[in-house]
Amino acid sequence: MSTTLEDARAFALALPETTEVDHHGIPSFRVQGRIFATVPDAEHLRIMVDEDGIHAAVAEHAAACPELYWGKRLACVVVELAAIAPEPLRELLIEAWFQKAPTALARAFAGQRTGTAP
Repeated sequence: MSTTLEDARAFALALPETTEVDHHGIPSFRVQGRIFATVPDAEHLRIMVDEDGIHAAVAEHAAACPELYWGKRLACVVVELAAIAPEPLRELLIEAWFQKAPTALARAFAGQRTGTAP
């Protein structure tokens, strides 16, 4: 099952304190001003997870998730929306969100997901 840009947008904007803001002419998803994903076109999403997350996404979803270097730095994973199921995309967005969210906000959200207090 593939995922649409509308699905991706809904997943991202459902995360706490996420906003969609222009970033040099393309949409970006941010948590308290920190970018965790961008939309270069209607078929792709760039998700800013750490290097381990990038390597894991590429290993698990090679056809849908090539890595992207910014200069010599491994910057993000580029997700081909039509080639990935909704749940793995959602999990990548959550992972990227956690890496950019302020600690207190991330703890509170983690507590909501597990049913425990932050």
